[in-house]
Amino acid sequence: MSERTLMGGNIAIAEGAILAGCGAYFGYPITPQNDLLEYMAQQLPALGRVFLQTESELAAINMVYGASATGVRAMTSTSSPGFSLQQEGISYMAGAEAPCVIANIMRAGPGLGNIGGAQGDYMQCTRGGGHGDYYLLTLAPSSVQEMMDLTMLAFELADKYRNPTLIMADGFLGQSVESIVMRDAVKKLPEKKWAITGAKGRPKNLINSFEMNPLDHPARIKLLLEKFERMRINEVRYESMLLDDATIVLVAYGSAARAAMTAMKLARKRNWKVGLLRPITVFPFPNQPLADLAERGCKFLVAEMSGGQMLEDVRISVGNQNEIKLVNTYGGVPLTADQIFESIDLMM
Repeated sequence: MSERTLMGGNIAIAEGAILAGCGAYFGYPITPQNDLLEYMAQQLPALGRVFLQTESELAAINMVYGASATGVRAMTSTSSPGFSLQQEGISYMAGAEAPCVIANIMRAGPGLGNIGGAQGDYMQCTRGGGHGDYYLLTLAPSSVQEMMDLTMLAFELADKYRNPTLIMADGFLGQSVESIVMRDAVKKLPEKKWAITGAKGRPKNLINSFEMNPLDHPARIKLLLEKFERMRINEVRYESMLLDDATIVLVAYGSAARAAMTAMKLARKRNWKVGLLRPITVFPFPNQPLADLAERGCKFLVAEMSGGQMLEDVRISVGNQNEIKLVNTYGGVPLTADQIFESIDLMM
């Protein structure tokens, strides 16, 4: 039997990283993800791995860049204002094809906002956030189990595509405590012939994102764009519930998806044909499954803890022919099942 244990969401990310072979963590304290950093500070040195509390989030992401360039599985974690500070470094890593994992435990904004959980970083996370043409593979867990499992997957995908990969979770989920099944540690890490390890009789490797001659740069960008298209084709992940006969489809991720699931169950008790589509990857986004439901004539209710950011991706997927409504909270306030259920009632 697999071992079960009680664990907090942020700790589950840390454990997932350790199990995935994370060899170096660099981070700076910010609420509501500090317990992740504290756990890494306790565990990594005892395992003979690197932990460093940096002087800022800018330092953290650039140290991740350096460690990644040597072939080490490296990560950082932060929350919304810190994630903003890291955007230039993330853009550099995407341009240099340096893989890493970043956990953004979202809080309310803009600006310093407050320390309550929120989902207002969606656009920043799914559209690149920094300068230039790039995307981050972005995974959105909705349980403590997924905080661990998707972190392990994030390291795998980061190395597969040589791209920064993001765990995007809200502060409520980061602070949740649930019973989870512990996973086995990764026993063999991928070989990285591109890494900077000392020439050792081979031609030197160069990890950068700069082309002196502008005429040489489009070819580099073309390779990146082709990679992102492979992600769109091969890495879409989502969960569907009770969609076979649904006439109203709830679309939600993270903590909002948990409330939406409860609201869906309440609606089903009234024999209302309500289902749920939960994106697990928000880049790439599950456009086609939503388009297929739209073709069937479904209505859509988007549930978010933001001003309505994923709503835009749902509109892109669905088009203008189907009814799309938003039920939301923002500013660090949780979204409840009752609020979602009341919105379902109005659409019946």
